[in-house]
Amino acid sequence: MFWLRVLRGCLLNLLVLAAAASGQTVQQPTPSDGGTVMYVSTEGNDAWSGKLAQPNAQHSDGPFASLAAARDAIRKLKSQGPFTRPVTVYVRGGTYTLSEPLVFTVADSGTEKTPISYTAYRGETPLLSGGRQITGWKTIAKGELWQADVPGVREGRWYPHQLFVNGQRRQRARTPSTGFFRIEGKMMQEKPAMFKFRDHEIRPEWAGQDAEIVLLQAWMVLRKHIAEVNMSARTVSLSGDKAPYVEEQGARYWIENTFDALDSPGEWYLDRRSGKLYYWPMPGEDMKRAEVIAPMLTELVRFAGGTWGDARPAGIAFEFNPVHDIRLQGFTLSYADWSMPPDGYVDVQAGFTLPAALEASDATSIVIEDSVFKHLGQFAIELGKACRGNRIVGNEMADLGAGAVKIGEPKDPNNTDEATSGNIVSDNRIHDVGAVDPGADAVWVGQSSGNTIAHNEISNVYHSGIGVGWTWGYLPTAAHSNVIEFNHIHDIGRGVMADLGCVYLLGVQPGTVVRNNFCHDVTRPDASYGGWGIYTDEGSSEIVIENNLVFRTQDAGFHQHYGQNNVVRNNIFALGQGSQLRRTDEEAGHSFDVEHNIFVWDSGTLLDQEWKDNNFLFDNNLYFYAGSGGGSAIRFGDLSFEEWQKNGQDVHSIVADPLFVDLQKGNFSLQPESPALKIGFKPIDLSEVGPRAKYRRQP
Repeated sequence: MFWLRVLRGCLLNLLVLAAAASGQTVQQPTPSDGGTVMYVSTEGNDAWSGKLAQPNAQHSDGPFASLAAARDAIRKLKSQGPFTRPVTVYVRGGTYTLSEPLVFTVADSGTEKTPISYTAYRGETPLLSGGRQITGWKTIAKGELWQADVPGVREGRWYPHQLFVNGQRRQRARTPSTGFFRIEGKMMQEKPAMFKFRDHEIRPEWAGQDAEIVLLQAWMVLRKHIAEVNMSARTVSLSGDKAPYVEEQGARYWIENTFDALDSPGEWYLDRRSGKLYYWPMPGEDMKRAEVIAPMLTELVRFAGGTWGDARPAGIAFEFNPVHDIRLQGFTLSYADWSMPPDGYVDVQAGFTLPAALEASDATSIVIEDSVFKHLGQFAIELGKACRGNRIVGNEMADLGAGAVKIGEPKDPNNTDEATSGNIVSDNRIHDVGAVDPGADAVWVGQSSGNTIAHNEISNVYHSGIGVGWTWGYLPTAAHSNVIEFNHIHDIGRGVMADLGCVYLLGVQPGTVVRNNFCHDVTRPDASYGGWGIYTDEGSSEIVIENNLVFRTQDAGFHQHYGQNNVVRNNIFALGQGSQLRRTDEEAGHSFDVEHNIFVWDSGTLLDQEWKDNNFLFDNNLYFYAGSGGGSAIRFGDLSFEEWQKNGQDVHSIVADPLFVDLQKGNFSLQPESPALKIGFKPIDLSEVGPRAKYRRQP
């Protein structure tokens, strides 16, 4: 039977190709469940039936031209009675330029047995675009600069903040073109923010214009306009207040969006008053043939459920009325912009206030699968209030202005109906995020429970890879029972942001587990702090951290600020540059149990910061110093191993070479005679880390 199905599929493909070559109507094979089928094509017409995969010979019928028309046709079908079969909308390849976000409401929902799917036609990729092409380029300034008029900008109808040339992001004009300026000292005042700058870094003519200052302070990003410049005092006042909670000596910043800064290939500047766009092409770019796109929309797709309110049907005891059972598969979503309030903004942490290109609220059983999110200005996907049981699986998310996925809200839900829980983010490839706001986490989970973040590869992130929980200290929280497992998280921080980690946890989170993750290559600015692997921040408690491999972090592989009753077991922490474990604050309660772990380092210290209160338990661990000095470098704070054991710590632990296959090349497989096996360490299998075979995409 298997080979008969294969033969049947091959014959159907041949028939489709033959029909296309002869100009006959191409039909996608009817689903085996006998469901309803519709089609959308760039060659379609919203007045047609949508029942054909391409226009008929008479050009009187064929596919729809837009997904909105297919959605509305499904609404009409639903008005005729309940569905008895699934509905599939096949979308042909090509670019679908949106004039407004594509919105799905409760009226567009399927059911568990009769879901509604919008999926790419076999072998084709539909692109949902929020951008517009910029044409009419001409040379100025001896051929170095090109100029084009952008309709609607001068009239105030449009103000794009990004530009993409031949599918690549281009840099908004900035100074310095690379690297950073540094403020002198610290911020001089809070309201409005003011600091002292060095000679010739800021010009008085930038005040009151569109020029922006982007300032980085540890974990925060501030983006403001320049309000006033005092050249004699060398001070600049900004369009809003400074970032709270942080003071950084010599904080880094750059200036963006001035014509003066347009001094390098690949940079551009838009004069909002004249509507003229200026661009310095990259070597080899032909502006007469180049595809230049600026985004117009900030949002592309929205799933918007709602409450029943006064229209609640009899017998329904709650008000939750979600949009549900809709699937998007095989799409590319690109060219969504970012925006900024007149007085600028401050990203307090992780970019959690920034919206997304695909937004969902009051949504259940929504599936976003096998799609690409790229060239976006903010987050890719947000599952906000009352989103439950949704799946984000097998996608690629790259070249993002902020992070990739947000789940939940930063505040506690008003009631259980508004709680966000039980969502799955798995097998995604997430990379190169934070192009606009480098402070954003790649995956952020706020006040939300029961979510699974698994089998993702997350790389090239300026802040944390995965952040979970959003309550500082020991206050009540809705974040619990989240699972972070089998993720490959690497190249985090990238020497730009600080106070971060591969996995960042915050608040009391009973039931939350961090396991079988591979974290490596975490860096932060040399003058700052906090390039950690797994980071339990303020109040992080009742969390299990097990079977993780943390390798090559600039600071500790594991850091706990303060928290209680965490379990750290059967992990490998290797080659932390500053230390292997950091405990920032002493704790009145029991901090954690550290058992059956392997610690290997060749520089820095084993323990960092506060370890004198003994409110923790270490045992059955293996320690090995691989640098010069041998065993003499193994110190537990101020104590020798023997003194440490007299305090009741590591009574059954050993100091020995764990016999990795190749430490320096990152092969942490244990040789058969490894002494780590004697302390009960169980080898960590990394073969299932990252996207599973079914979902792996080529870089």
